[in-house]
Amino acid sequence: MNQHVTPQRKLGASFYRLWLSSGLANLADGVGIVAWPWLASLITRDPLAISMVAAAQKLPWFLFALPSGVITDRLDRRKLVVAMDFARFAVLIMLAAALLLPGLLPQDPISDFPTAPLYWLLLVAALLVGFAEVLRDNCAVTLMPAIVPLERLETANGRMGSLEVLMNMMIGPPLAGLLIGLALPLAFGLYGLAFAFAGMLVLSIPGRFRAERAAPRHWVTEMREGAAYLFRHPLLRDLAIGLGAFNAVENMLLIGLVLYAQEVMGLNSTQYGLLLTGAAAGGLLGGLFGERVIRRLGASACLRLAIAACLLQALVTLLLPYFVAVWLALMLASLTGMIWNIITVSLRQRMIPPHLLGRVNSVYRFFGLGTMPLGLIISGLSVTIAEGFMPRSQALAAPFALGAVLALLLLVGIWKRVSPKALRDFSGR
Repeated sequence: MNQHVTPQRKLGASFYRLWLSSGLANLADGVGIVAWPWLASLITRDPLAISMVAAAQKLPWFLFALPSGVITDRLDRRKLVVAMDFARFAVLIMLAAALLLPGLLPQDPISDFPTAPLYWLLLVAALLVGFAEVLRDNCAVTLMPAIVPLERLETANGRMGSLEVLMNMMIGPPLAGLLIGLALPLAFGLYGLAFAFAGMLVLSIPGRFRAERAAPRHWVTEMREGAAYLFRHPLLRDLAIGLGAFNAVENMLLIGLVLYAQEVMGLNSTQYGLLLTGAAAGGLLGGLFGERVIRRLGASACLRLAIAACLLQALVTLLLPYFVAVWLALMLASLTGMIWNIITVSLRQRMIPPHLLGRVNSVYRFFGLGTMPLGLIISGLSVTIAEGFMPRSQALAAPFALGAVLALLLLVGIWKRVSPKALRDFSGR
């Protein structure tokens, strides 16, 4: 007897345009991972001031995540992605032009909190880029199920994640280190130009990407609908809150690594960029093989492993501050973190109704990403406080000690909430 096998549908040209656009946008973000804090460290050596620049870029996830969901569900998502990419291009080109002005960048960084105009310009630019990133990313996630067959979402998200990590962590940071060594304005200029090309690629995707829905009501009412859906489903709620704690710890570790790498590990900008390729390698492997790992271990075990790897990253950086050891720890944490993303993003895209997807995603990201500024500020404060009673080299390790404690508490707290039964109950509802 012949068995009929339904062939898998192709991902299609529209997906690959979105895929390439995401790659360019993440190449830009990868340059920014090094460029923002490194420029801040050329202005000041104050750890709190440096962490505030990173916090300014992430603060919009707390301030703007919820309204961005309403905007995403009301307007054409493709056009919004394009507009936000072009907005980031404009801000970064203006910042690059400002860096060309003679005397604006000090000859030597000061040790105290800065009052220089360039520092405040940097804060404002980081904040504007962050607002654009929030709306752009929320729209891009909701575009995916509109151009990809639902049965191919894990494949599409895995490929998207692999390219994003390749650009964001493997190519972007070392490229930033090289560009900063050549000319700081060049780094920010090319950073912005990559967003312009990313926007043009999305602009070339044909079709209309505005969700079919009832007539718009007051934006607060619409936000409440997204929040109500999230809280009616305990697994979504727990994953959002767990992601918030996870991201707070990860950002605490990442921003703490800037001065730690320079003053404790003795790395220059190029070596620091190369160190971050450990995260790139892990993310790339997670994107390429994540679907197979999920099938082999199960989604529940993979989510738990991601938190355990974050704990390991903090401990290794604290106890073994050597390039190879930290590189491997970053690699493992990024690999499991990518698998976490594949599981949770695919779950939301498949199970949330299209007319609610933008708003539910925005509420999820409010809890999941809105905590990043808190982690960044805590990282800087922990060093500042620790310097009051211990040598600076030891104080710079404070974010990693604190991060290890918080990661352990998170692992204990989320263990039962992401059990196999909880995942089955949600998927089979």
